[in-house]
Amino acid sequence: MRIVPEQHEVRFLDERWENRSDDNANAQYGRGHAPAVYRQWETKEGPDGRRRRVEAFRFDTREMTDPLQHVVLGAGWAWRGVVKL
Repeated sequence: MRIVPEQHEVRFLDERWENRSDDNANAQYGRGHAPAVYRQWETKEGPDGRRRRVEAFRFDTREMTDPLQHVVLGAGWAWRGVVKL
């Protein structure tokens, strides 16, 4: 993010790295608006004794960007996506 006070705008660049495996051999890089939800699961025993998958971790990229965008727009500034900062 870059704040440009003279023009009352915030410029932002969405970038992401995704590791598809533990050895980082399949890491992917991307740019642009692409909200993502990352989840990790584990197997636990339920109250009935049966094993089931339970979400152990969850992260939604919008949980970080949406509040920032709302504050910027609420202040009357512009929120601009850019290709290069």
